[in-house]
Amino acid sequence: MGTLERTPQKREFMRAVKFLLLSISAGVIQIASFTVLNELISWSYWPSYLISLILSVLWNFTLNRRYTFQSANNVPVAMMKVFAFYCVFTPPSVIMGSYLADTLLWNEYLVTAINMVLNFVLEFLYCRYFVFKDSLDTNDLAKK
Repeated sequence: MGTLERTPQKREFMRAVKFLLLSISAGVIQIASFTVLNELISWSYWPSYLISLILSVLWNFTLNRRYTFQSANNVPVAMMKVFAFYCVFTPPSVIMGSYLADTLLWNEYLVTAINMVLNFVLEFLYCRYFVFKDSLDTNDLAKK
């Protein structure tokens, strides 16, 4: 095998690495916005988390669609599928996060980090095998 040959395993490994790196950038947006809302505005956990999650999701979706999954599929359809994911993921993460941070007095940043790790793993699997399953590597970047 040549070093330039891209096996399906290498392609998927690189896809996971790209998703990780772009998710880190989304995580920075989430933590920064959460910090502003939590520390400077002194909001309780759930609105701080929810707003920061939404900002992070918009950033992550946009970048991962283009660079990780290299999808040329219908943006509104893909966005609705991701919205459906968050309709399921967000309520339990907000309720549990609020319970842990506001009731049990866990550190808000620890709770947010736990939610971010869960979100990272679940969203990658959901996007890879549902949202972009049939449109992987179909955009202009993938054709180069």
